[in-house]
Amino acid sequence: MAKKRGKGQPFNVMIVGQSGRLAYEAALFAASLRHSDPDFAGRLIVAEPQPGPLWPNDPRIPEGELRALLAELGAEIVPFESRHFGRKYPYGNKIEGLFALPAGEPFVFFDTDTLITGKLSAVPFDFDRPCASLRVEGTWPQPELYGPGYAGIWGALYDRFGLDIGPTIDTAQPEEYWRRFMYFNAGFFFFRCPHEFGQRFLDYALSVRDDPPPELVGQSLDPWLDQIVLPLVIHSLGGARQTLPEGLLDGTVSCHYRLFPMLYAREADAVVDVLETVAAPNRIKKVLKGHEPIKRMVFQRKGHKVRALFDRDHLPRREQVIRNRIKKENLWMR
Repeated sequence: MAKKRGKGQPFNVMIVGQSGRLAYEAALFAASLRHSDPDFAGRLIVAEPQPGPLWPNDPRIPEGELRALLAELGAEIVPFESRHFGRKYPYGNKIEGLFALPAGEPFVFFDTDTLITGKLSAVPFDFDRPCASLRVEGTWPQPELYGPGYAGIWGALYDRFGLDIGPTIDTAQPEEYWRRFMYFNAGFFFFRCPHEFGQRFLDYALSVRDDPPPELVGQSLDPWLDQIVLPLVIHSLGGARQTLPEGLLDGTVSCHYRLFPMLYAREADAVVDVLETVAAPNRIKKVLKGHEPIKRMVFQRKGHKVRALFDRDHLPRREQVIRNRIKKENLWMR
């Protein structure tokens, strides 16, 4: 049984790292954490999937400069086995990777494409009341004309696991509007025990993937599966839509930038400053230059050409509009 932890207690941070883009993002994450919160007292754990039947190629971070840099920045690479997801659903890493963390110790998970921009250790997490990122668009579900609406689809999911949907409804929002229903981006979440959270996350995800309720016919589960079940997991564990003060995560303390062109297009000057400051030391720069988007956007300063295309006080409401404008200028990179 996980012990209850009070606010202000040290906690562990987990990101996922594997060969390719995520390894470089992991190094940037680690550098930003050490820069923005040098007194952080927890462990920074890079959960790394291991070779196995669910990975056609070796997913590990290759031996060499990247692994050495992560170690220098205080990150611990901890292996985990992919038993249920692997290459077919890599977002499942954030579920299975939770079991690589020490049981009974509070944790905060972040997507690797995140920068820490403030003092993470000062965030007043209540690890008994989890929540997740509300920086999200209405990507799921997409109700069909003659099928069930938002209420029918979400209601079926809560019913599947014996949960009362009532407390999760935002009654200030209109009927059949997506924001009426609890929906998160899985870019961060936290709890008092990674194994308890991970087992619930895994059980719910496999149930929906392998035997979706009839109301989900016609709804895509890929890549949304983790975000479909995350509200159910959080509600079942005593969490809520928002248990953190506004403006910290996805605000002054962290930035889930997703892609470097999007970072330069829409994020605050302070985020760009953190990115360029932590990437600048020669020992870090020489490693990060191995990733073409970082090399071109940050070191060749093409990111500032992207930045000049947009007024951050009047950004388009839809992310796709921003992406299309960047692509039109031949500045898009993944």
